[in-house]
Amino acid sequence: MNSEMNFDNLDSALILVTFLECLLLGIVVYAIYVAFGPPAQELRDPFEEHED
Repeated sequence: MNSEMNFDNLDSALILVTFLECLLLGIVVYAIYVAFGPPAQELRDPFEEHED
């Protein structure tokens, strides 16, 4: 068994995982910003509009 690892595959996998983690974090942060930040003032509540 070879004790050396192939770091080319490890580096590309690490880059891919890091990219996916950053993408997911960005989506979560943007969703929180839209839900609770200044753009939330423009959101409408369709259930509140149709209450009797």
